[in-house]
Amino acid sequence: MTLADQARRLLELGIDTFVPDGRALLSEQLAGLPDVPGSTLAVHPSLIPARDLAALLERGGKPGFVVVDMDDLEQFGPVQEVSVPDRPFYVLHDVERGDELRNWSPDEALPEILGRARSPLTVSEGISWLLQEPARLEPNHCFMTIGSRRRLRGRLDARTPAIWISGGTGRDGRERRGAPKVGWCWAGNRHTWLGFASAGGRSG
Repeated sequence: MTLADQARRLLELGIDTFVPDGRALLSEQLAGLPDVPGSTLAVHPSLIPARDLAALLERGGKPGFVVVDMDDLEQFGPVQEVSVPDRPFYVLHDVERGDELRNWSPDEALPEILGRARSPLTVSEGISWLLQEPARLEPNHCFMTIGSRRRLRGRLDARTPAIWISGGTGRDGRERRGAPKVGWCWAGNRHTWLGFASAGGRSG
């Protein structure tokens, strides 16, 4: 899809709910962004927080949500290795889900991704990608967004954000079974069904 197609999709999904002048802002922003094959239009969290953006996700008629024990999601920002353009909308290049890194821990995956001259996605970027390509979220093929971490008293919080499909258990509630879910994993733990989404670069 072109960036114009992606902008139309964001409007169809309802970003005007959070950005009343979204149509005009998108039109203005697109004029300055490179539109090349493999580009994904990302929404900066300063414009729409990740929690609100997640609500625009949809799978099987069920909206996305953030787990109840991640009430501090807004405090997760880019890690020092990630530089996010300071503008409402920007472009991600060559996004990959990182399936080949399944069963790696976030601590193990970060240096590997950087060593490939790639950059881990932030949680807002992961959501932005799925808004344009919802089929990328599949059972047993979901992903972490380790470009976002929370800094706590000079050190990193041990949690890393991830996006997967709710099983409808526990506090998720049965009614959310099959819905897109923003949650977290421990930075030292491995999961056989979670890859590590990354991009080849960002423009803005």
